[in-house]
Amino acid sequence: MSQADPTDGSNFPWDLGVFDAHCHPTDTMSSIAQIPRMKATTLTIMATRGEDQDLVLQTAVSLAKDPAGVENSIRERVLPCFGWHPWFSHQIIDDTAAVPENQGTLLATEVKRTHYTRVLKPSPNDEFISSLPDPKPLSQLIADTRQRLMSFPLALVGEIGLDRAFRLPKAWTQEEVDTRDDQTTPGSRERRLLSPYQVRPDHQKAVLLAQLRLAGELRRPVSVHSVQAHGAVFDVFKSLWSGHERKIASRRERQRRLSVTDAHTESDAEDERENIQARDETPLPFPPRICMHSYSGPVDPLKQFLHPSNPSDVYFSFSSVINFGHLACNKAAAVIKALPDDRILIESDLHTAGQEMDDVLEEVARQICELRGWTLEQGVRQLAENWKRFVFG
Repeated sequence: MSQADPTDGSNFPWDLGVFDAHCHPTDTMSSIAQIPRMKATTLTIMATRGEDQDLVLQTAVSLAKDPAGVENSIRERVLPCFGWHPWFSHQIIDDTAAVPENQGTLLATEVKRTHYTRVLKPSPNDEFISSLPDPKPLSQLIADTRQRLMSFPLALVGEIGLDRAFRLPKAWTQEEVDTRDDQTTPGSRERRLLSPYQVRPDHQKAVLLAQLRLAGELRRPVSVHSVQAHGAVFDVFKSLWSGHERKIASRRERQRRLSVTDAHTESDAEDERENIQARDETPLPFPPRICMHSYSGPVDPLKQFLHPSNPSDVYFSFSSVINFGHLACNKAAAVIKALPDDRILIESDLHTAGQEMDDVLEEVARQICELRGWTLEQGVRQLAENWKRFVFG
């Protein structure tokens, strides 16, 4: 195979497999019909809120090559992911926390008002609260997500995370309702002006932790959103990793292992395979693999995320939309150059499937290959192997 320069405009090696690690095509359901005609091999499709959970599931079922055997997702055009985004975490009421003594006697409207007053800052007025949906119990969210994940044994948990910058959109005006695009799945901002209200960090963390624990219980990878919160996200991971750190072998121990005789190698290998299989069926208190989606942080935190004692393998995905804009480009380039070859993923992060999604995947793959000094064939193959390792272990 020819060694194509990633900058020369040559044909892109789609045949090697191109995997979108993070996208949202169910936000535009009319575009789903284009997925079978796309060049990308598999789209890792995220759920984010109440309106799109079942849409992601239905899309995965409708595009399955073998609907009766959805566990064979390695062969499918889409890989579903189920989770609750921090932008919508205010819609979840933490019923796992201590319940006030008078909670059971409150009317539904009072529960709603108490909840939103507690989780939003500054304290919202009654008019804004009335525009918000009735909150859903966290226990119900986890039960529903578990059920969907069990329907797809290879499904991921996502999109979840923390966001210190996000503000809730203002309530809909009648004019906005009358002119909204009915091709867009309800529930998102849809270009509304932003209010001053934010979701308190401690509430975002409670929703994130519950979903991370579910991912560990079912041994599923996660896709994590982090905006102005990389330190806080790492602290959440660290709290789950505590007491489960991997032992780092000393130099002498590594040398000793290399000098051990290879007698009984085959039987030992078989024992190890059986041990791995047994471990894979055992719940964990943390996700086995984590993707920091459209990572926007600097280089320095990479050492924490990639420390060999961490029991979760952390990957970093990049999109042209988020990471290669004018202001973010230099920071992303430095991060991509600093990462190990096997921890880089690509994503579109688009809300519409089709040719545009293929185009931005090719664009970001070419950008990463140029930054890493990879040929297109070398880079696309490496990125494909990374996605498979992130998803399947």
